[in-house]
Amino acid sequence: MKANIEERACDLAVYIIDNNATVRSAARQFGVSKSTVHKDLSERLVHYNQSLYRQVSEVIAKNKAERHIRGGEATRRKYAMKR
Repeated sequence: MKANIEERACDLAVYIIDNNATVRSAARQFGVSKSTVHKDLSERLVHYNQSLYRQVSEVIAKNKAERHIRGGEATRRKYAMKR
């Protein structure tokens, strides 16, 4: 079980780094919850692979800084469809 979690955490990190993906899209892709992805990447990965952890942390920080923009675009599209 432990090797499985380690492998999943590394696979999630590689997916997010390669695709510049969000936690939500990674969760959807791997069929796990957002909470699982976040826990794997923020708490578990640091113990398994430091370099992957640093890289994925940068992508997650960038996504977090830009999330208000993505949210605004989604709202704009939602209300444009209602007209």
